[in-house]
Amino acid sequence: MNRASLWLTLGAVGGLLTVALGAFGAHGLKARVDPALLLNWRTGADYLGLHAMAILACGLVLLQRPEAGLISLAAWAFLIGVALFSGSLFAMTLTGLRQLGMITPIGGVLLIAGWALLAVAVVRLPSAAH
Repeated sequence: MNRASLWLTLGAVGGLLTVALGAFGAHGLKARVDPALLLNWRTGADYLGLHAMAILACGLVLLQRPEAGLISLAAWAFLIGVALFSGSLFAMTLTGLRQLGMITPIGGVLLIAGWALLAVAVVRLPSAAH
């Protein structure tokens, strides 16, 4: 599997998980979890969906420019960042352990880094007009 296919696949799986986990939170957890924690679940699902799209975008760029190494680095930052950010929010909601919230900002920093890397990578891409 090439890098573009990897990121396109992982982005699609992220989209699938967004819908499944969003529905589970809205329907399966609504009566079982404190409303404040349920907001954490929703934030986790929202960020998962947004960054699934970002990972898909990285895969699409890599289809056209497979040599763009910073794009892959951005995709890794998105993947690890959303796993830590959303994953910690999901775990905190399910367990009630608020200490897991200490992991969330690490994921957030990686998500910010992913967007910065993507911006730099796109600026560095050679123009298609050449």
